[in-house]
Amino acid sequence: MLKVDNVSIRYEHKQVVRNFSFHVASGDVVSIIGPNGSGKSTLLKAIARMLPYDNGSITLNNVNMKSMSSRDIAKKLCMLSQRNQAPNDISVKNLVSYGRYPHKKWFERLNDEDMQIVDWALEKTHLLHYKDRPISALSGGESQRAWIAMALAQRPQILLLDEPTTYLDISHQHEVLQLVRELNEEMGMTVVMVLHDLNQASSYSDQIVVIQEGDRKVTGSPDEVMTKQMIRDVYKMESEIQHVIWDDAPRIHLVSAVK
Repeated sequence: MLKVDNVSIRYEHKQVVRNFSFHVASGDVVSIIGPNGSGKSTLLKAIARMLPYDNGSITLNNVNMKSMSSRDIAKKLCMLSQRNQAPNDISVKNLVSYGRYPHKKWFERLNDEDMQIVDWALEKTHLLHYKDRPISALSGGESQRAWIAMALAQRPQILLLDEPTTYLDISHQHEVLQLVRELNEEMGMTVVMVLHDLNQASSYSDQIVVIQEGDRKVTGSPDEVMTKQMIRDVYKMESEIQHVIWDDAPRIHLVSAVK
């Protein structure tokens, strides 16, 4: 579905990502992990066509994204950043309705079908009873759900999330990730997200991509990727890996810095 092939990205003459390749299958949840400054968010922005890349290709459904119009991309792909900004007085419903505009012509108004999709997105994210509240009155977790609802209203095939749990407390982090997983399972939505927390990536991902200093280190299932050796090599930490009865995913316990 989504293929990143030998992509390299520069920032002000500095090579940030080098010859990076990975593939995202339709319906998968893929997490990109790695230390701070390794190029995770840069790579995601290049996929969203928010940043240019020097060479290589990014294709969506076998079509090179450089040949696609911004409107066509917006119909198929939506990205949410770490911090999403909107006027404080905008209502939740009005915010979510912006997700319909990639499907409308210039100055074309939203119709009944659009508003039904907006209500559906609010229902899916459990925000119908908050629809008339200003976005500024929501908690961090509720606000993040509102932005995800806007993305849902866009009806994309792929949802890109750049550190969606940043600035949230622990309960809201899991609330947002559980919502992402529910949308993936119920709707078959493909998700690519950047995460910091290794256990969250392990629990909520079908595939994990590890990046270190702009290079791809390993890709695979949580079982294949979350090893003591990977954590030692990439994060410079000693760890213990555990499997628990209630969760098939590996649980990572960081022990100490590598000496």
